[in-house]
Amino acid sequence: MGEDKARRPAGERVRGERSLLLGVGISAIGIGMYVPFSLVFFHHVTGLSFAVVGVVLTVTGLAGLAVMPLAGSAVDRFGARKVNLLLYAIRALGFALYPLADTLPAFAAVALVTALADRSFPVVQQSLIGEVARGSSRDRLQASIRALQNAGMGAGALIVSGVLAVWGTAGFTHTAWGNAVAFALAGMLVARVKSVRDASTSAAAGSAGPPPAGYRMVLADRPFLGLTAANFLTALGYSALSVLFPLYIATWLNGPDSLTGAAFTVNTALCAGAGVLIASRVRRSGARRTRSAALGALLFAAAFVGQIVLGTVRPGRTATLIALLVIVVVYTVGELVHSPSGGALSVSAAPEAVRGRYLATYQLSYSLASALAPSLFTALLSVDGRLPWAVLTVAALGAALALTRLERRLPAEAVYAVPPAATATPTPAPIPRESVAGAA
Repeated sequence: MGEDKARRPAGERVRGERSLLLGVGISAIGIGMYVPFSLVFFHHVTGLSFAVVGVVLTVTGLAGLAVMPLAGSAVDRFGARKVNLLLYAIRALGFALYPLADTLPAFAAVALVTALADRSFPVVQQSLIGEVARGSSRDRLQASIRALQNAGMGAGALIVSGVLAVWGTAGFTHTAWGNAVAFALAGMLVARVKSVRDASTSAAAGSAGPPPAGYRMVLADRPFLGLTAANFLTALGYSALSVLFPLYIATWLNGPDSLTGAAFTVNTALCAGAGVLIASRVRRSGARRTRSAALGALLFAAAFVGQIVLGTVRPGRTATLIALLVIVVVYTVGELVHSPSGGALSVSAAPEAVRGRYLATYQLSYSLASALAPSLFTALLSVDGRLPWAVLTVAALGAALALTRLERRLPAEAVYAVPPAATATPTPAPIPRESVAGAA
């Protein structure tokens, strides 16, 4: 049975895929119910001041980043599915307890535990994709999950708006419990997913113990570190829409705040409605993952150049609105082309025995970009409104160049969703796998 699953055709659907996607959608609704209002949400749920809530969320968020490597180690030891279920349970319990955490120590304790689960979750979810899918199925799951996350978060924001309209600020308490239910339901659905690892390697893992490999192996894998560095450059662009875009409109273009709302609406609608279609077209084209990810980075660069031109010309309000919406469409298409290919590339480039550690390292590129973006963008914007877009353009072009240069150094099963006949034979891995036993 395990051997049959391991031999699935590259694009075949995996057992429990619908449950996984439904769980992702439900949990995204929960996230959308509090992320847009995070400071206000926790202020009303706990009764603590905005200043206290802000400090606690910052400190616990940084603590969450520190444990991401531990999450990777846990995935390698216990499997992504088990760790994924544990994180869902922690998040459900945390939101159930938030309305009871009306003192600073209680809120800090609940926020810390919940932040550890939240920050580790992307690592575990990416690892789970590697466990349940092979070949082009990974690209399809990446695209489907991203679309569901956008749709779910949008739905969650609408739900909480309705709740607040009916119950006022007391609705935040109901929302917290609603989040707990959403995460619990998502965990129950993901529990139905049957991973390839569960079927084919759990017996071996149980007899041989955890793989004797550590982060020294990741740090010795220069092609994968290059892939992570390229993703950091692209990840800066992912932060632009939420951090730089509103500031740029308000300070450099002197536009109304409604333009920001319109941009977010267009981005969310395209991600939810066209994400799977665009990713499917890219996948069917047979493009190498490195090249489709590079194409996404080039589309980012085109959008950033468009912002520089717009910031130089500064036309009237109507022309600015049209230009911004066109730029956002180009940016979003770049996101939809890059994200599934880049995610599947990282999952497939990671050796199975230490996939958790590899993906924890890779996900740090997103976290570091998110942490750096606010200070970097505001500093550059204070000099010239076009300067941050110029830096982002160079970063995106650098990412595209790095991805194409890394193509020959990454394993063929990572570069190709379905290896062509000429490359069907196994390609030597970047790191000799026999060295795993000697890694720390």
